[in-house]
Amino acid sequence: MTSPTIAPEPSRETRPLPADHPLVGGRTTRSPLVRALRGDRPDVTPVWFMRQAGRSLPEYREVRQGVGMLDSCLRPPLAAEITLQPVRRHQVDAAVFFSDIVVPLRLAGVDVDIKPGVGPVMDQPYRTAEDVARLTSRTLDDGALAPIAEAVRLTVAELGDVPLLGFGGAPFTLAAYLVEGRPSRDHLAARTLMHADPETWARLTAWTAELTGRFLRTQVLAGASAVQLFDSWAGSLSLADYTAHVAPSSTAALAHVADLRAPGDDGGLPAIHFGTGTGHLLPALRDVLDAAGVTHPAVGVDYRTPLDEAAALLADHPRGAVPVQGNIDPALLGAPWPVLEAHVRDVVARGAGAPGHVVNLGHGVPPDTDPTVLTRVVELVHAL
Repeated sequence: MTSPTIAPEPSRETRPLPADHPLVGGRTTRSPLVRALRGDRPDVTPVWFMRQAGRSLPEYREVRQGVGMLDSCLRPPLAAEITLQPVRRHQVDAAVFFSDIVVPLRLAGVDVDIKPGVGPVMDQPYRTAEDVARLTSRTLDDGALAPIAEAVRLTVAELGDVPLLGFGGAPFTLAAYLVEGRPSRDHLAARTLMHADPETWARLTAWTAELTGRFLRTQVLAGASAVQLFDSWAGSLSLADYTAHVAPSSTAALAHVADLRAPGDDGGLPAIHFGTGTGHLLPALRDVLDAAGVTHPAVGVDYRTPLDEAAALLADHPRGAVPVQGNIDPALLGAPWPVLEAHVRDVVARGAGAPGHVVNLGHGVPPDTDPTVLTRVVELVHAL
């Protein structure tokens, strides 16, 4: 059996963004989101919501009628329209590209579907060295990514000075779905493979890192002004397992965009690393961004860890503190307004200790959320 490909040390060479990119032309450079992610404190605290483009919006349900989830992601005009909907309705400070973390798998030829009420389901679990060898022989070329680039271009053309945030799933989460074959609560099969056959595990996560990295880079080159790497299941891991078996692949994924720069000393691309249940991993998430060569790193914090505590954990670093994102508890979106308002004010106050703060939820928007509540949250944050 051949040895798995080990991700090379991220290159510190820089490559210019396209001349028509929003960060190059200055359209989004002074936006509250980009300024906050670069460690600034704009007059208005920026806010956007994970899963802001989704089932909570009636206009989303209308345009998605009769169209499967992954098909929606791969129809550029439809993906662009869905991405724009929450910006029009809520006046959020960023659009997040409408997609799904398993889209790169589909584009590489993996038989995966999003089952309603279940989530991503594979054609089979990939649990043996032979399974993984067959899987990782597939490639993701620029032609397959063309619908992603086109959707981003269509979106950016309509956004004006509002930045688009690129989106991708972390290699561990993709690998966990592949090994389990479907969503899992404990990711037991994935964690077993990690230890029972570390060579096969390394090959699998190197491959998922390549897919996510190319997916992110396509979005940035087409016009995204920042990216977020989303690790849904990293919270199931110990710090030791994360550091040894997961961090290298996340570093490799982010390295695909860390070299892209706009002109000027401050022209690096901002990148956010977020995971759920990762309070014990926050410094490790930051270290991944640093190892990848990201010049403007930020860490997303879920609702379990108060932002002031997270900021303190993240301040202990040779490069200094980093901006934070979060972390309104999604459960409180259904609470009476005075309860939610007090919580939002507390989140903003606790985020004041970080160099920059992007207000967001500590996870995604629940499908049954009243969209008028999200609009009120945006108005409140901007007023503060």
